[in-house]
Amino acid sequence: MEKQQIIHVFATWKVREGQIDKVLNLLKTVRAESIKETGNLFYKIHQSISEPNILVLAEGYTGEAAVAEHRNSSHYQELVIGEILPLLENREVVLTIPLD
Repeated sequence: MEKQQIIHVFATWKVREGQIDKVLNLLKTVRAESIKETGNLFYKIHQSISEPNILVLAEGYTGEAAVAEHRNSSHYQELVIGEILPLLENREVVLTIPLD
């Protein structure tokens, strides 16, 4: 059986003016549920120093199946897609493989 490739996800979110506290509060729940997932390695939330409305999420997963499980989870669908996404001006997501 082929070894799964670890995947790191980096998501940059620009939050609409006046919505950062609501997004951060929702993200606490998203993180708490995400780190319970079998294939989750880590879920870190970072906030820009110079632009507090910019958040960078760093997530680690054991492979493609774990990323798919995360994206199909009820907390992702309900909170990220249903509640957080409408509060964002912009969202960029990059899936990477660690080289070291």
